[in-house]
Amino acid sequence: MRIISGKYKSKRISAPKNLPVRPTTDMAKESLFNILNNLYYFDNISVLDLFAGTGNISYEFASRGTETIYAVDAHFACIKFINQTSKELDMDITSYKSDVYKFLEKTPLKTDVIFADPPYDFEEAQFLKIADVIFERDLLNEDGVLIIEHSKHTDLTKHPNHSYDKRYGGNVFSFFEVINEDE
Repeated sequence: MRIISGKYKSKRISAPKNLPVRPTTDMAKESLFNILNNLYYFDNISVLDLFAGTGNISYEFASRGTETIYAVDAHFACIKFINQTSKELDMDITSYKSDVYKFLEKTPLKTDVIFADPPYDFEEAQFLKIADVIFERDLLNEDGVLIIEHSKHTDLTKHPNHSYDKRYGGNVFSFFEVINEDE
């Protein structure tokens, strides 16, 4: 995996082979960050990276100047790798070893961007539960966005906060936003 842009542009990061991960492809990641680049100034936002795995998405945000980044994963080796890599690259990423659902139920954090990359073999209800908890607990800042990465075989468009999808090969990024009742 490599960092696409920013301070560490083109930096390659090699994750241990034993991590239970499927990192977002460079092509899909580049497309995602092109969208986000039009929505946010990276140095003015906070990010929550759920099912962080190798930390691929967190590193990309940090390289682009985001200073407040939280990475959550249930796997000890993933958190260890994120801590090690962020220390080596002098990135301020706060990591949590936790089940994502338990973390979301308890966290007081509110962020501008929440990115979730759960296992593709999750049931649709498991994907939707992520969005449900985030919106029920009001974990996004005003004008914030939740992005869930999933396979093209999963349809999340029925969720009331679903805004739009972007497809890249077999990958889909579903975008969710707070629905303003006044509009």
